[in-house]
Amino acid sequence: MECHVRIKLIAAGFLLALALTLSPAQVQGQTMEPRLYSNAPVGMNFLMLGYGYQWGDVLLDPTLPIQDVNIDIHTSFAAYARVLDVWGKSGKIELVLPYAWFSGTGTVLAQEQSRNVSGFADPALRVSVNLYGAPALSFKDFQNYRQETIIGVSLLTTAPLGQYDSSKLANIGTNRWSFKPEAGISQALGRWTLETAAGVMFFTNNNSYMGSKTREQDPVYSVQGHVIYNFRSGVWAGLNGTYYAGGTTNIDGARGNDTLQNWRMGATVAIPFDRRNSIKLYGSTGVQTRSGGDFNTVGAAWQYRWGGGL
Repeated sequence: MECHVRIKLIAAGFLLALALTLSPAQVQGQTMEPRLYSNAPVGMNFLMLGYGYQWGDVLLDPTLPIQDVNIDIHTSFAAYARVLDVWGKSGKIELVLPYAWFSGTGTVLAQEQSRNVSGFADPALRVSVNLYGAPALSFKDFQNYRQETIIGVSLLTTAPLGQYDSSKLANIGTNRWSFKPEAGISQALGRWTLETAAGVMFFTNNNSYMGSKTREQDPVYSVQGHVIYNFRSGVWAGLNGTYYAGGTTNIDGARGNDTLQNWRMGATVAIPFDRRNSIKLYGSTGVQTRSGGDFNTVGAAWQYRWGGGL
């Protein structure tokens, strides 16, 4: 019984979307988030520390008017999550604090430019609740829990607190708020878990774009899917995919030709050391790209969990 509970806790781990901590660009719809709508004992806490690396045609904001982009981005992050009882349903509150540094080149108005910068990226806060199939449980009751179908909703918010220089096109912060409501379904089939989620991200205006210009952006619509296999040891591995579209910009009334319509694929492996510690390895790449997003990502994260009767 103890081994089975440990496996379920490992499977419920990595509640935060580690991909979203890599850069604000990925928050715009490029995130691939396996096990976002999972269950864990009420009162359990998760602390995560990690590192991610991106290279290729990647921008901290993929809709910027920069061509021939070649950028390397390194990101470290700290993240915290806690499982809540939301009127009898399991819920989570999650906070991500990323720090990024990047260097690269790109062509702006037919002139090659370079940029090297480091600083904090926009922090992200997410609140989620599982509406069906994942009741709020104590650690004792969780020992007898078996997942079948879970339906959940979430709201992700990013705050304009990251490093931003209004005289530069490429920045770590976005100088605007964003809000992403999402709904997802997770279905367990023996050792397999199938997941899908759909969401839309809305943005406030950046009123300090290239000085005093106003930059607006249409919503970005996204859908993602995951196929996950759970091994007896507690290790789980997933194949991930996402499609996102929209996000056309408008700068002082001039509408851009920068609509996103991209596919990405990736893989994730989570490996437990004991009931409290585990690591996650992940990577992704662009499959089809219309604007921005043709880049590669690799990363790793360590997770420690405590509380909730563990």
